[in-house]
Amino acid sequence: MTAAPTDLADSCNNLALRKAARYLGATYDKALGPAGLRATQFSILQKLSAHGEMTITSLADMIAMDRTTLASNLKPLAREGLVTVEPSAADRRARIVTVTPAGLSRMKAAVPLWKAVQAQFEEKFGAGEADRLRASLEAVLHTGFEPWAE
Repeated sequence: MTAAPTDLADSCNNLALRKAARYLGATYDKALGPAGLRATQFSILQKLSAHGEMTITSLADMIAMDRTTLASNLKPLAREGLVTVEPSAADRRARIVTVTPAGLSRMKAAVPLWKAVQAQFEEKFGAGEADRLRASLEAVLHTGFEPWAE
């Protein structure tokens, strides 16, 4: 009788990361639900509130997302009046994203929910481990791959 081949998925960095991302993402989505936001939407609003208006390309780079996916994520926020997306006055090819007062209000309403789920995660996972996890994940972004390069 021969042993079963090793499951390649057991050593796949991508699968491990995506499983954890889906698990944690769903946890944050559920926590932010009462504010009417998903975790990605909250992150977009938070970045815009902290950095002001920016191009779709700049925002996509800041949150490590391709421009097409970001544009899709911005559509419901724009429909709800939480952001505006308009052509740049300086370069008509560029689109400028701005958080609206309604978007700031929604984001601020979600902050206590985010803080609560953040604290729960750090309590269960460990604050030091969470800090190391964020540092490790940030380091992944500097491995030299260019997933969205044209």
